[in-house]
Amino acid sequence: YSLLGLATYFTAGEQEVRAWTFKVGMKAPQAAGIIHSDFERGFIRAETLSYDDLMSYQSVAKAREAGKYRSEGKEYVVQDGDIMLFRFNV
Repeated sequence: YSLLGLATYFTAGEQEVRAWTFKVGMKAPQAAGIIHSDFERGFIRAETLSYDDLMSYQSVAKAREAGKYRSEGKEYVVQDGDIMLFRFNV
């Protein structure tokens, strides 16, 4: 992956956890567009948690309590291992 300049972010829901490949340096709206073009077009924000923080706190709720769950805007550069929830409106 590193030779190709690629990294991975994750999305998670009740039924599924999925890994998405993106180009290193991509901003949140472009990374959202990998899932669907409507996500990029109507991007509002990305709720973000790093994989390392999730492993440290063992749950999203505990990570949120510790202030590790972040709300990021259009200029956020997605990091390898981010767990993302995209908010959008189309």
